[in-house]
Amino acid sequence: DGPQRKKRKSEVGEVDKQLDILAIGTAVGSILLYSTVKGELQSKLDGGHDSRVNCVRWHQDSCCLYSCSDDKHIVEWNTQTCKVKCKWKGDNSSVTCLCISPDGKMLLSAGRTIKLWDLETKEVYRHFTGHATSVSSLMFTTVKPMNESKPFDGITGLYFLSGAIHDRLLSVWYIRSDRKEKNAVMSFTVTDEPTFVDLTVSEVKEEPVKLAVVCRDGQLHLFEHILNGYCKKPLTPSSTIQIATPGNDGDSTPKPVPILAAAFCKDKQSLLLVYGNTLQPVIEKVSLNTTESHICLVRDIQKVLSLKTDAAVTKVKTPVVNSDTKVLVPGIPGHSTAVKTPALGKEKKKNKRKPGETEESIEERLGALDIDVSKVKTPGGLPQTDSFAVLLVQGLESNDAEILNKVLNTRKENIVKNTVARMPIHAVIPLLHELTKRLQGNPYSASLMVRWLKSVFTLHASYLSTLPDLIPQLGMLYQLMESRVKTLQKLSRLHGRLFILVTQVAASQRVQDVPEVNQTAKLVYEDDSSEEEGSDDEMIADKDSDENWDEDEEKEEQSDEQDMTVEKEINGDSDLEPENESEEE
Repeated sequence: DGPQRKKRKSEVGEVDKQLDILAIGTAVGSILLYSTVKGELQSKLDGGHDSRVNCVRWHQDSCCLYSCSDDKHIVEWNTQTCKVKCKWKGDNSSVTCLCISPDGKMLLSAGRTIKLWDLETKEVYRHFTGHATSVSSLMFTTVKPMNESKPFDGITGLYFLSGAIHDRLLSVWYIRSDRKEKNAVMSFTVTDEPTFVDLTVSEVKEEPVKLAVVCRDGQLHLFEHILNGYCKKPLTPSSTIQIATPGNDGDSTPKPVPILAAAFCKDKQSLLLVYGNTLQPVIEKVSLNTTESHICLVRDIQKVLSLKTDAAVTKVKTPVVNSDTKVLVPGIPGHSTAVKTPALGKEKKKNKRKPGETEESIEERLGALDIDVSKVKTPGGLPQTDSFAVLLVQGLESNDAEILNKVLNTRKENIVKNTVARMPIHAVIPLLHELTKRLQGNPYSASLMVRWLKSVFTLHASYLSTLPDLIPQLGMLYQLMESRVKTLQKLSRLHGRLFILVTQVAASQRVQDVPEVNQTAKLVYEDDSSEEEGSDDEMIADKDSDENWDEDEEKEEQSDEQDMTVEKEINGDSDLEPENESEEE
């Protein structure tokens, strides 16, 4: 800025009176008042709207401002106190556009239907049919009624214009004294959705209304029509203006330059055109005296639009490559051949084949290059880890189930982590939608998808937290997980009971399978001493067995005696005393 001279007191007062305040509606619901003279934010209007502000209109009384919002309400503001003067419900859906009548006593509001409000009573004065989509522009086309015989009440007999999004017709409405007619009296047809509309208000009966409509396709349509009642057919533009590049400098095809906005000058003959880039638009005054239906203005936009960048960004030096320099390029994995430099004396082989020769196959050429073909091919025909991310993005963009199945059905944890880490950020949300879709399928695929979900949430949590619409994006996934977790406790109880039942059944089967053991003894041995031979009870209990036992003993004793007598005869000890014999017995 240049040096500013000191202002006198009188000058300061004049500037304060003529402050140009720019009202800016925000997506949060507040309205900012910005001073274009001071170049700073003057005040902020809060507490009126709960949702996005769609339209802001100044009243003829400079301290009064009207705004409408997605919260279905219209608010009247006092800009001096920065407080809400009045607030009322404007529609059943969001109110998208406002327009104040020329006398300042009426207000047009529109969502899809159009309503005319009395600003004193805040009641609906008239209803109009409106459009199928949200109305984007509203403006009065006449200041005075065309029929001057009747007394003018400030609103009856006036025409106004409306345009809507995705609608290629601009409708003109007539405010009658009765409430019967609610439809449009005429319409203007354009090539695309209108984005900017400007008109010259007709003050005299015979003066036609001039209309300039800029469409989304970058064309400007001009209409000229005397508003004199009902017209059945849609009116076509009297002239269409386009801007294009000359098509020089190697590129012979001219390219269209979009027109962003247009406005009539005070003389109503010349137009101000705004075209080019939205960051650095070109504003040009054009006088239109021609009667041609289609005008194409040639403008060299490339020379005008040269966006300067910092020198530090573009300091890239290209290396000077000599004939002796060897340049290494990225090769195929497993390619470990030595670069053979051709001999200087030999001539280069010509690509032309002789008539008798056959063309070499690709395999032979690869063999000549010394590339191991088996190394290049990946085992099992599966892609390598580093290409999984590329495949995943391709599958998500083309919605190819075969590619997605190949990638998402992998079981290795490190491949899943590496793929999620290497995938671009813009593919995270589509991947989450695909995983949500597959989680709803059979449990086998759900168990695989959970691994991918875990990796996505751990590696891309910071990106996901920055998304404003994260809750609706992940709503279905959250509900799905909630419903599955709710049944977990019941399932675990059922699992426990079933486990107990199964173990009990298995135990009972094991008991039945064991063969019965015979409890009776095969051999009973009783040890009786000589002192206890007289016990009658035992003798009675096992009489037969004892008798047999005694007989056996007697036989044994007799045989023992015979053996001993034989031994004695051999040893010469036969003359023993009878006492000793009895002792031996």
